[in-house]
Amino acid sequence: MYAMDITHPAFSGLDLLASAVLLIDDQQLIRYVNASGENLLAISSRSVIGKPLGAICTCSITLQSALDNGLANNWGYTGQNIELKRQDGQVLHLNCTVTPLRPDVAAGVRLLLELQPIEHHLAATREERLIEQQQASRELIRNLAHEIKNPLGGIRGAAQLLEHELSNPSLKEYTQVIIKEADRLQDLMQRLLTPHRTMLPTTVNIHEILERVRSLLTAEFPGSLQIRRDYDTSLPELVGDREQLIQAVLNIARNAAQAMAGEGEIILRTRALRQVTLAKKRYRVAMEIMVVDNGPGIPESIRERMFYPLVSGRDGGSGLGLTIAQNFIQHHHGTIDCISCPGHTAFTLRLPVESASRA
Repeated sequence: MYAMDITHPAFSGLDLLASAVLLIDDQQLIRYVNASGENLLAISSRSVIGKPLGAICTCSITLQSALDNGLANNWGYTGQNIELKRQDGQVLHLNCTVTPLRPDVAAGVRLLLELQPIEHHLAATREERLIEQQQASRELIRNLAHEIKNPLGGIRGAAQLLEHELSNPSLKEYTQVIIKEADRLQDLMQRLLTPHRTMLPTTVNIHEILERVRSLLTAEFPGSLQIRRDYDTSLPELVGDREQLIQAVLNIARNAAQAMAGEGEIILRTRALRQVTLAKKRYRVAMEIMVVDNGPGIPESIRERMFYPLVSGRDGGSGLGLTIAQNFIQHHHGTIDCISCPGHTAFTLRLPVESASRA
């Protein structure tokens, strides 16, 4: 197995790049992978150094030809929308650059392979657009909630006074309907306004938060709901609002449990991320929390709008759970997204654990 001196001045900055970079020798063995490459290809640098590139991914014919020509003829190559299949079967669509290196740059290294996922740019643009739309929607609903909340108090108070004046017990049933419905609307308005409360940051352990969510769901859906843990116990602590984080994860996991009618499996998974961009800022270390279920999936008709207030795919749902979860994650400078199909729905939360870099 080869060893790579990553302190070599020619490559000392590669670990700071947002794009994935792999250094390959004349046998197409991997000599170095930067942090973005580890994230993109779902690998560990230590486990792949000295292995053939084909052992960790399947290159398209076009890319493989570019690598062969780079070694044989010292040709460079730039291609767009190139397919590459990871070990786990996921197909990536990438912009690729193959750059031949001079033999004297670093002993044994012949090619620099740069990979840039085009989905990342599309997702970033889509995320920015959705955030702007949702902020406008939330501000509108917040103003409406304030306008509705005050008259509701008056309606409830008037109904109580009327109830005391009525001598016929059967008529009091109607005033009770007014009072109960006013209370229900008051509760809805309060939930609409809840995401705007001030954060109370403290040092928290993400696995303690997930265990709290797990215990709440186990109590709410005893017996039939299976909740599995898949934790990276090496994750550091982060600074955040414990109650907001619990509520965010609980809303997502509870939605999953309700969609499966309490029967199915939910996986709570954590992973470490390095050199990632969250909400337009670059972080050296972040964490990824996934809530995965094997339920029926999110209806296609609402997938693009599922984080909007009052949008629900379930009869009787308020449509606020995901909106509140997204608000709380954004308060922590994180991101939340989802992929869903029948039998597999995965919500992915990414939270920074360090200050944003100045670069």
